[in-house]
Amino acid sequence: MSGRITRQRAAVLNGLTRCHEFVSAQELHARLTADGTQIGLTTVYRALRDLERTGGVDVVRDEVGERLYRPRTGDEHSHYLICRSCGRSRPVDSEVIEEWTERITAETGFAAVEHTVELTGVCTGCQPAADEGGSRRWPWDSDRTAHRDRRPSRAG
Repeated sequence: MSGRITRQRAAVLNGLTRCHEFVSAQELHARLTADGTQIGLTTVYRALRDLERTGGVDVVRDEVGERLYRPRTGDEHSHYLICRSCGRSRPVDSEVIEEWTERITAETGFAAVEHTVELTGVCTGCQPAADEGGSRRWPWDSDRTAHRDRRPSRAG
C-alpha cells in the first residue's frame, strides 16, 4: 500500500486476507466492525483503492457493477470464474488473454493498456443434480465443504 501503514489499513489488509472469496468494501467493513475493529467505511475504501493501485488485490465487478476485492496471491493479476449464485470463485488460466493484450498493445502503439475480463457461471454446488446420481464432481471440488462459505447477501 502506498503511504503510511496505519492501524486501520493493516486491519483492512488482515480482514481481506481472511476472506475466502471476493468481497465488497461494504462487506469487508461489516466483517471488520463485527470483529470489533473500529474503522470507517471511507477508510476501507481508501485502503482498498491503495491496494488496487499497488497491485495488492484482484478486482472484479458483480452483476450490478459493484467492485469486489480479493488479495492477489502472485505478482500478476489473475482472472476468475465466479458463480452467479453463491459468489464462489476459482482462478482460471488466462495466458492467452495476457498474450492477446500484449499483441494489441504492440500493434496499436498504445501504452499502459489495461483490460477487464469477467467470467461467470453456476458452480457445481449450485447446479441442480444432473441426474439422480447427484451432481458432477470437478477436480477443484475436492473439498465440497469449501462451498459452504457463501458470500453474505447485501442489504439494500
